Amino acid sequence: MANNLIIVESPTKSKTIAKFLPKNYKVCASMGHLRDLPKSTFGVDIENDFEPKYINIRGKGDLIKELKGYAKKADKVYLATDPDREGEAIAWHLAHLLELDPKAACRIEFHEITNDAVKAALKNPQKIDLDKVDAQQTRRIIDRIVGYQLSPLLWRKIRKGLSAGRVQSVAVKIIADREKEIAAFIPEEYWTLLVKLQENSKSSIFDADVVKHNDKKLAVVNEKQAREIEEYLKKASYEVSDSVRKDTRRRPMPPLTTSSLQQEAVKKLNFTTKKTMMLAQQLYEGINIGKEGSVGLITYMRTDSVRISDTARDSVREFIKQIFGKEYCPSTPNQYATKSNAQDAHEAIRPTSVLRTPSEMEAYLSKDQFKLYKLIWNRVVASQMTDAVYETTTLNISAGDYGLRATGSVLKFEGFQKLSDKKDMSGDKDKQVPFIPANTKLNLDKVMPSEQHFTEPPAHYTEASLVKELEDKGIGRPSTYAPIIQTILDRGYVRKDAKKIITTDLGLMVIDMLTTYFKQFIDIPFSAELETELDEIGEHKIDKNKTLKKFYEPFSKDLAIADKEIEVVELPLEVSDVPCEKCGRMMVIKEGRFGKFLACPGFPECRNTKPLLEKLGVPCPLCGGETIVRKTRTGRLFYGCSNYPKCEFTSWDKPSLEKCSICGKGLLEHQERGGNIKLVCSNEKCSNALPKKSVVAKKKNAKKSTSKKTSAKKAVLKK
Repeated sequence: MANNLIIVESPTKSKTIAKFLPKNYKVCASMGHLRDLPKSTFGVDIENDFEPKYINIRGKGDLIKELKGYAKKADKVYLATDPDREGEAIAWHLAHLLELDPKAACRIEFHEITNDAVKAALKNPQKIDLDKVDAQQTRRIIDRIVGYQLSPLLWRKIRKGLSAGRVQSVAVKIIADREKEIAAFIPEEYWTLLVKLQENSKSSIFDADVVKHNDKKLAVVNEKQAREIEEYLKKASYEVSDSVRKDTRRRPMPPLTTSSLQQEAVKKLNFTTKKTMMLAQQLYEGINIGKEGSVGLITYMRTDSVRISDTARDSVREFIKQIFGKEYCPSTPNQYATKSNAQDAHEAIRPTSVLRTPSEMEAYLSKDQFKLYKLIWNRVVASQMTDAVYETTTLNISAGDYGLRATGSVLKFEGFQKLSDKKDMSGDKDKQVPFIPANTKLNLDKVMPSEQHFTEPPAHYTEASLVKELEDKGIGRPSTYAPIIQTILDRGYVRKDAKKIITTDLGLMVIDMLTTYFKQFIDIPFSAELETELDEIGEHKIDKNKTLKKFYEPFSKDLAIADKEIEVVELPLEVSDVPCEKCGRMMVIKEGRFGKFLACPGFPECRNTKPLLEKLGVPCPLCGGETIVRKTRTGRLFYGCSNYPKCEFTSWDKPSLEKCSICGKGLLEHQERGGNIKLVCSNEKCSNALPKKSVVAKKKNAKKSTSKKTSAKKAVLKK
């Protein structure tokens, strides 16, 4: 009979933890929250110090009864929910349901699900942190006030079913403001000039950019000016006025936080923030790795700290020495500064054991779990490796009234880049420029044709850049970024176009209304200040009721004014030329989270919808039909034929009106790395088509390495 009960949040975590403990421990899962504010009513007594009225969540009655039964039979109950505010609140609710004293030593925390971490936590139980509970309740109550008092206003004035959220509204405003910047942007023309030089006829040729005119920064704004400079440079004499050769060092990046994990996974793995956090949760809660059974592979994934424990750091450093050599491990550990507004309660995200290399874990992980684990493992190991060292050469060159600069770098010692993604290297790292002493005359090889450019508008937000913006502005907390993005997508306030996040007409209308009547509540400084106050409540520095009153009094006044002044508005519907095949009405164009679509205006009597086909105006390269723009489930654009499935033409590359000079088939616009567009043939058999990727089979009978160090190194570098 088990006389010790441990309650965690998820069944996966409970199975992993149970494996570490003797039979007199029973581990159960609460399946998240068991109590919450009611859905049908407001649930907050404003007049009585904002007292929340919690109820048991519908459908959890049997689970609550089961946990109560286990708790009555147990000599000791441990609440082992996640080590953050939300986990603390769940523990507090559990204590209430199971009639436990929250001030007794019933709370245990661990930041990694390993044998040592769980047993160490059991030796050091604590009381529930009621200040953290107050901070969570304050956030929950403010969000309830906004959701249950502002949302009905949107129903009455714009459309039934809309909802507003405190942090989500700020996120939509950030995106909408960027859209307005892009729309108002006026591009400016500029030109760049490049010449090719060499020391003598036997020397290598190198590029030099024209950067100055009469010792001032050069700004070329039209073609006439560019051509005049070209002619001048063709006749000029060139001489090195200054030359510098020095070593430059590139430091490794710190270990990953929740925010940087999401950003890196979006950029490098093409994951959504929601998917990233789901996979990280799986790696944290436990993966079955053969003989060891289920074990947590990474530490807790909700953190804004870049610190790792001394024990973990020392283990990583020893691993680096053994596998890569002492020259790859700095004499003193690398230190990284955590941001000033970070809570630093937990370590950075790291593998629970550096010895579980990605290549060894690959067999036990799904394809996506492996990618994320490798990203985390590589980042932590690289963070404790030596700097990469480059030999950088800079030549300042005079050409009459003009000044030129040639810069290049050559890798001398790869350091942490032995393990890191080479794509992180900046553009000129592999550009070689010879060192030429000052006062050396140079020969002109050629003046390259000047290139026209236009200044670019600010980029649309992606999930990665929005997460970075929210973090930089202090909006929300790392654990909330993924839910924020998912919520505003689900509500139809924004949509995804490939990786870009764009506000919809509905989102713009809602934000304009909120900006007019609730400006201070969706103001970035206000939101950031509120996050700081929540932190201070959790640290017992201020009282939660003070924060709630400061928020509610002006909010309720603004709500009353808005209700009186805002006129009822409706989103205008754009009528298409497509008849509904079910009822004959002309279908209208609507916009949802995945973009525009056709819907019958007879809703709810007729619920017919169909995709809105965007015609490209280019014939299909295979059958001559209409080429249309389509999207994958992840929002990536591709091109197909309107005659599908009769014609199966699909392509990532945009079809062009131009024909191939070799076979006469249609050409495709293929975008190369760096953004250049190359026209290639749509006919795979044509010599002008893109070459097929070669597949290299693995050798089945590779020779075994006799050196353990070499074998281990190959295992590490395999991926």
